[in-house]
Amino acid sequence: MIYADIILPLPLDGLFTYSVPDEMSGEVKEGMRVLVPLGKSRHYVGIISGLHSVRPEGYEVKEISGLLDSAPAVLPRQLELWRWISNYYMAPLGDVYKAAMPSALKTEERLRPKTEQYVRLSQVYRSEGALHVAMNILERARRQKEVFVCYLSMSHWDEAVAGDGSVMPREITREELMNASHANVAVVRMLVDRGILETYEKEVGRLNDGGEPDFRNIKEMSRPQTEAYNRILLSFFGKNVTLLHGVTSSGKTEIYIHLIRREIEDNHRQVLYLLPEIALTVQIMDRLKRVFGNRLGIYHSKYSDAERAEIWNRQLSSSPYDVILGARSAVFLPFQRLGLVIVDEEHETSYKQQDPAPRYHARSVAVVLAAMYGARTLLGTATPSVETYQNAMTGKYGLVELTQRYSGVELPEVRVVDVQDLHHRKMMTGSFSPLLLGEMRAALDDGGQVILFQNRRGFAPMVECRQCGWVPRCQHCDVSLTLHRNMNQLTCHYCGYTYRVPVECPACGGKELMAKGYGTEKIEDHIMELFPDARVGRMDLDTTRTHNAYERIISDFSSGRTNILIGTQMVSKGLDFGKVSVVGILNADSMLNFPDFRAYEHAFQMMSQVSGRSGRRGRRGLVILQTKSPGLPVIDHVVRNDYGALFREVTDERRMFNYPPFCRLIYVYLRHKSDKTAEAAALEMGRRLRYLLPGRVLGPDKPPVARVKEMNIRKLVIKLENGIDMNRVRECLHDVRHTIMADKRNSLLQVYYDVDPV
Repeated sequence: MIYADIILPLPLDGLFTYSVPDEMSGEVKEGMRVLVPLGKSRHYVGIISGLHSVRPEGYEVKEISGLLDSAPAVLPRQLELWRWISNYYMAPLGDVYKAAMPSALKTEERLRPKTEQYVRLSQVYRSEGALHVAMNILERARRQKEVFVCYLSMSHWDEAVAGDGSVMPREITREELMNASHANVAVVRMLVDRGILETYEKEVGRLNDGGEPDFRNIKEMSRPQTEAYNRILLSFFGKNVTLLHGVTSSGKTEIYIHLIRREIEDNHRQVLYLLPEIALTVQIMDRLKRVFGNRLGIYHSKYSDAERAEIWNRQLSSSPYDVILGARSAVFLPFQRLGLVIVDEEHETSYKQQDPAPRYHARSVAVVLAAMYGARTLLGTATPSVETYQNAMTGKYGLVELTQRYSGVELPEVRVVDVQDLHHRKMMTGSFSPLLLGEMRAALDDGGQVILFQNRRGFAPMVECRQCGWVPRCQHCDVSLTLHRNMNQLTCHYCGYTYRVPVECPACGGKELMAKGYGTEKIEDHIMELFPDARVGRMDLDTTRTHNAYERIISDFSSGRTNILIGTQMVSKGLDFGKVSVVGILNADSMLNFPDFRAYEHAFQMMSQVSGRSGRRGRRGLVILQTKSPGLPVIDHVVRNDYGALFREVTDERRMFNYPPFCRLIYVYLRHKSDKTAEAAALEMGRRLRYLLPGRVLGPDKPPVARVKEMNIRKLVIKLENGIDMNRVRECLHDVRHTIMADKRNSLLQVYYDVDPV
């Protein structure tokens, strides 16, 4: 008898063993999808992790109900990567499976091909004489006749080679005919009912066809780019991972394109190109499509589940995409001959999955994935993460630096404005200093564009009663509610719950409820008042929810249809706009005062990146940085674009207090509806961990937001010296968790880990 160990899409540790029916024994393989029973009536689609002949003891072994594939849906290296993620990030293998595969491949239903409705001339009207008859029939139906004439003009009629007088039209979709003739469905249906046209369904691919590749569209590299390109290739001889540290607008993307061409043409291997945000794929996709055409595949969460499943299947086929461009989930795709992984903007925290599990970091997973294939990894950024730069400084990674912008354009000038002083002198106009408003007007008058960076969405972060100071808070989370005035509602940005805006204070009955602080929505309103002739766009989570929202906002700004773009950190991430001459950072302090040991590192990265959107073509750009703390060293580092100084300052501080990169961090979270239960369990877990890992455990404590979705949270911090036996640490954590969960009082307790938090 053959037995199969199955991965099920459930947050449970371990594998599930089933027997393989005799009729399947010659067909089953590792990586195939199977339908298996669980419990009395449930069935799940699982993945075969391994096959063996050892019968499990202690329980009745059930049979596999059905085999869903004729070939593996998950490749051996993918399963190997899943196991590594499960082990390293201490997440159940079932959670990795759930995160990795598109939902359409986790059901027993077969993926239905996408079809489109086409129209064609009915058989009886496919001759010249019959066409005259059809025209006579439609003489009194003016609208139908117009649509029919439009159809004939679109069809490009040609006489058949046989010369029998019949004609064969070009295929036309119903949608194309309706768009060209400005007709609705009813008019086309009438032509079908008359028997003049007929409709038919035709299978079409869900994936965009980029056309044939054209390497003539690759631009010639400048001398600094060529030198960096050659140094990267040289570095790859000795290092599996290389960091390309290039200032903003230095032309890193063009270097990537040359490396991709070399990998797929000369080495005949595949490339994975990762970006941190879906917004970035819009611009990069157009550049890559012009070069690589239909050899390029796009993969991210804004695509439908069916589209993602189709890309997955394409990668398993005999003609997979040579280049995959995607956000973090693209690391899970099947690759048959991976040769190069590019992680652009490697410093971005968006690469870290927060919820749900597995809480993986796509940059780390990409490095491991590449190593499994014997491939190389290139990390690119203008503002490296401290850990990555430390690895480059100590020789673990190769390092290539690109210190000047493309075509010799100067880095932008950064002017610091002390807004606290201006507030005292009552010289501020809302969130805007006189300097910023003046430079914005000058830029717009000169035909330039402006980006305003405010890292808070909504209209205002909170509402407050002027009389008693009451602030509306979420019923389910320990946070104040954000006002979204356009939707006339208060929203919790943690659980998503919405509330009506009160007309009076429920605490004192006062009528004066004030919006405190500034979000992107409020900034947009003020800008439209101050610059009534400007065309204003806004890019934040609220304006980019729909499928094509990113494309529309970026296209409008790129083409000049909007000339002021207001946004959250989305606008800081590698976007390339040619006419931006002024960037305004409205409130640097919201980043600097965040209670986290990485606050200055992240603030420097965000401010430097958004500054880099300015002056990318032609003359030097200008950045207005507004802050109440102009004397902080990090502000000076941004002004001078001195990453080296920031790195030295941050690493000195972290070495002193033992923080990464000089140690490893694991956060342990405990959640329960009862605050008392969460506290008691956290204290007990902390006591046990301190015994097993002496001198390495901090807490428990409440995180800054200690209740989310009615769950009370406690947090333990574990600091581990570099070089410690991590397998032993994982055993300790699993054992303590098992002991805590065995207590009946903790039956509803949730315990999870965040390894290498960002």
